Amino acid sequence: MNLQNQLLHDKLLHQTRRQFITKCSTGLGAAFMSSVLGKTALASASSHEDQMSEAMQGVTHFAPKAKRVIFLHMAGAPSNLDLFDYKPELTKLDGKPTPREILEGANFPFLQGIPDLMGSRFPFHKAGESGQWMTNVMPHFEKVVDEVCFIRSMHSNQFNHAPAQLLLHTGNANLGNPSIGSWVTYGLGTENENLPGFIALLSGGKGPSAGKSAWGSGFIPSVYQGVQCRSKGDPVLFLSNPNKVSTDMRRSTIDAITKINEQAHQQHHDPETLTRISQYEMAFKMQIHANAAFDIKTEPEHIKELYGAEPGKESFANNCLLARRLAERGVRYIQLFDWGWDTHGGKNNDIDKKFVNKCKEIDKPIYALLTDLKQRGLLEDTLVVWGSEFGRTPMKENRSGNIAQKEVGRDHNPAGYTIWLAGAGVKRGHSYGATDPIGYRATENPVSTQDLQSTILHLMGMKHNKLTFPFQGLDQTLPGVTIPAHVIKDILA
Repeated sequence: MNLQNQLLHDKLLHQTRRQFITKCSTGLGAAFMSSVLGKTALASASSHEDQMSEAMQGVTHFAPKAKRVIFLHMAGAPSNLDLFDYKPELTKLDGKPTPREILEGANFPFLQGIPDLMGSRFPFHKAGESGQWMTNVMPHFEKVVDEVCFIRSMHSNQFNHAPAQLLLHTGNANLGNPSIGSWVTYGLGTENENLPGFIALLSGGKGPSAGKSAWGSGFIPSVYQGVQCRSKGDPVLFLSNPNKVSTDMRRSTIDAITKINEQAHQQHHDPETLTRISQYEMAFKMQIHANAAFDIKTEPEHIKELYGAEPGKESFANNCLLARRLAERGVRYIQLFDWGWDTHGGKNNDIDKKFVNKCKEIDKPIYALLTDLKQRGLLEDTLVVWGSEFGRTPMKENRSGNIAQKEVGRDHNPAGYTIWLAGAGVKRGHSYGATDPIGYRATENPVSTQDLQSTILHLMGMKHNKLTFPFQGLDQTLPGVTIPAHVIKDILA
């Protein structure tokens, strides 16, 4: 029995009598239903367990467009008004007080009183054959803008970083829910048994405000949680054997530990014991295979130059190159977090300098990633997502009433912002949705975080309401069971 089947087996062992009677599709219950209602009713009664079992064995609900996802999260939230959201009306209103009707009922972390509106700090122009609006701060990305599908009407209901990041990646602003990468690997498994199916890579000097929960497994088995790897040193801490410990010695040690864990599982039937066995095995396999996967020094010089990668450093460029290498090796979900985009204004945190420098850090690597995936034939079945937890306000931040601050910034704005997708199954050179004339609120074809999650799962061949896990009396889903979620069909190729 493989690990996935064993997990399902253990879940069934722990069913209560009420659950058994309610969902029975074997034994006496099955005999009764089959004799009285026929095979159709029996099939219907067992469909939930069949669907769950199928999901755990990598069976999609329909033919997928994407085999894997690379999610590029700019932690802190870049200003879409200074990147992709062209608002000439806002430019005309630059420096004027914000109308009261816009501020009424709105919540902001730091804006006070009546702030002034602030137009884009950089000129806009149409880029590419598709004529996408963007500023001049990402000239390399402009070369591949025709590969991209913009969603200009994203919105969230959270205006602080940690809960907004959790909502985006786990479907819930509170702790304890599985991240989307965990749902994907739970549903589809991995194509490479020697590497984790879900890997998180960090840059910018810090992790996201949501912490490790952004790639956690929540209430589903922890074997599906993301593994944080590093682009500097060992991919995972303590991955290398200590001095005088050989690979054969390590193998013998793990075999002994596995026997003990198997005995414990036979006694207690705890699914987490199977997770522990799996993690030991994965760690051993990673000792052999992970260092090779993460060794970007082996890349040709022209590829390292393409990305701007520097082996041995922690950087977004290195992580983008690693993302391509992991995609080649069958890692199902690759999540990059780049910290440092929370430009509220003030010294070393303004739009004119800090924001521009951050754009320079990601510009060439993103161009390289899309270019490299395409030239290797990987972009056609890899979904690349770029975005953040929310956007930024069309108002100039006036924290502590300081409206004359020279180092300008913008406050958090969950009401309307821009993300983009590229690759498997999405339209190229396309824009969807829009914000109002000053870029404050999504007004045309609004897209929620739940809609985005549903669309990502759809592109991977899964229905968001069919990929479920029983918890607290409900068949839980990624977007949640109380908020509607819709596939964004108009962006699908």
